[in-house]
Amino acid sequence: MELRALGSTGITVSVLGLGTVKLGRDQEVKYPQGFQIPDDAAVRDLLALTRDLGINFIDTAPAYGTSESRLGQLMDNPNDWVLMTKVGEVFENGKSSFDFTAAHTRMSVERSLRRLKRDSLDMVLVHSDGNDMHIIENEGALPELQKLKEEGLVRAYGMSTKTTEGGLWVVENCDVVMATLNLSDHHDLPVIARAHELNKGVVIKKGLQSGHADKSAGGAGVERSFEYIFSHAGVSSMIVGTINPVHLRDNVTVTNRVIEELHAKGQ
Repeated sequence: MELRALGSTGITVSVLGLGTVKLGRDQEVKYPQGFQIPDDAAVRDLLALTRDLGINFIDTAPAYGTSESRLGQLMDNPNDWVLMTKVGEVFENGKSSFDFTAAHTRMSVERSLRRLKRDSLDMVLVHSDGNDMHIIENEGALPELQKLKEEGLVRAYGMSTKTTEGGLWVVENCDVVMATLNLSDHHDLPVIARAHELNKGVVIKKGLQSGHADKSAGGAGVERSFEYIFSHAGVSSMIVGTINPVHLRDNVTVTNRVIEELHAKGQ
């Protein structure tokens, strides 16, 4: 698995990262098929396979239910992974709530450190509720993350954005942006291009449209999706969530083939 620099952060991530929503949340999700949250043994096996396949990057969040806590308990050594978590959204008792204040941001980071059993977090993103510019201009989350970075508790920070305007602001002012890109949604292409110009980190979400890109779900196919996403300069990594070992192996095989073909074309 190819490793790439996450912009100028000094962090190196595998081009494919493991999303962990399904480790801790099975309500209010938009996947084409239902699933059961895996037991501890299955999670340990999935993490071991993830590492064996060359993936070093895991994405989690308080919005993913018990995902953070389970990762902290079940990873053999949390410091062996590049971990990205978030602030702003919490999922409890079957629903999400949002708080983008400075106080909640600090509390959330300190809680994530305890849950993930880390002394510092590699990446922390603001988990936008869709009102990117309101959060940026009126809330305290991003300034507080800057303070936490200065204190050494966070290595890099930014936002998982929902709008092009918000994404462009983030790449101008932060370390990393989590942007949307897939065969049906191209609104963040200017964000990715600008991040490339400024050498900022770009992590792609919804690349497989929450599973709907798969041909079995009526989509154009996983390989076409990977080809499209990785053909864009500036993409550091793409997060794909799965709890199925077969799907994980297949995704890695396809990613490696696509990256090799793009390099052969000089991309």
